[in-house]
Amino acid sequence: MSILIAGGGIAGLSLGLTLHQIGVPFRIFEAARTLKPMGVGINLQPNAVRELLNLGLEAELDAIGVRTRQLGFYSKLGRTIWEEPRGLGAGYAWPQYSVHRGELQMMLYRALAERAGPDCLETGARAAGFEHMGGGAALLLADGRRIEGALVVAADGIHSALRAQMVPDEGAPIWNGRILWRGTTRAPEFKGGAAMAMIGHDHLRLVAYPISAPDAEGRVTMNWIAEKSFDPSAPWRREDWNRPADINEFLPDFEGWQFDWIDVPKLIRGAEVVYEYPMVDRDPLVRWTVGNVTLMGDAAHPTYPVGSNGASQAIVDARVIGAKLLDHGVTSAALKAYEAEVRPVTTAVGLANRAGGGPDGVLQRVEDLCGGDFADISEVIPQAELAAHAAKYKSIAGFSIEELNARPPTIPAGARIS
Repeated sequence: MSILIAGGGIAGLSLGLTLHQIGVPFRIFEAARTLKPMGVGINLQPNAVRELLNLGLEAELDAIGVRTRQLGFYSKLGRTIWEEPRGLGAGYAWPQYSVHRGELQMMLYRALAERAGPDCLETGARAAGFEHMGGGAALLLADGRRIEGALVVAADGIHSALRAQMVPDEGAPIWNGRILWRGTTRAPEFKGGAAMAMIGHDHLRLVAYPISAPDAEGRVTMNWIAEKSFDPSAPWRREDWNRPADINEFLPDFEGWQFDWIDVPKLIRGAEVVYEYPMVDRDPLVRWTVGNVTLMGDAAHPTYPVGSNGASQAIVDARVIGAKLLDHGVTSAALKAYEAEVRPVTTAVGLANRAGGGPDGVLQRVEDLCGGDFADISEVIPQAELAAHAAKYKSIAGFSIEELNARPPTIPAGARIS
């Protein structure tokens, strides 16, 4: 019997590509009637890029993304706190990519359809739950169908119906009081190009990075995220990738953020459409696997998007599931082994992101120490301390340079279920 995957996003498609690679039958059931390139920019860390390159997708990634060269943190006055190379420039054996989330999803779908055939994914098929079976599991669909398989994997996102069945009293995602406004704007590059910038502090922040190569005039498609904190006890509109926003709700807070290397108000005004999204996560679970059913991606470990790690971890999830299937066969033991390896890592990341332990935690510290105004950052925080903070998060999230470069491939070349 096949492995049944609920959800055709980045997590589910990465798992489909992995299962095809190792010779395991599968079917993907996606709620949307038509796959469309939704969302805006994301980053793929080298640990995930390694897995996509091992799936033979390097040319496809280069066609849709930018190899990220640098990450920098800057105070609300535009002063440089910390800059570091990323990807190959940092010493990784693999690059980091900045890419449009929807373009990545569509690229993965095209690759999967070419390799496994378009019938491997069914659209308009929303997962509603699961049933345990002797020697397998059944995926229940909202249209009343019951599909039997060997294993069921929930890749149906933060509002996962399968997670809700496992944890019926969990309730809605937890909002931390921050609202994100996301958009893309044609704009000049900054800091030498292919650079990411995080500006501000916990209560008001902007993230910007290019997701396209520069045109003849040196302009790129610049992805940006404006972020503002509100009272978390106040009500807010439900998270939705498709909710258009009014920039007048937040633009006045950024009017003074005009620096010699980036003009934030102009960047915000230049977007054709802006989307609003509250920053939410869920409490870590004590288990993801029940019998022959498990969770992955945002269904398993939704976290704040402060470490550029969400999509990367979903891809890694898929590859670890594949590796454990090779070790244990198409059994619940494989799912339990996957959970045992991945859940402690994602729990640590989620808690670090909540507690300000992500890489951007340094922004608030500088704000607290000096209001973001300094001539020499080393007089505020020693360089060695800044470097240690940056290295700590990479280690927590599983992509420290030395550890990742030394790690053997998750799935050996040519490995297949016998």
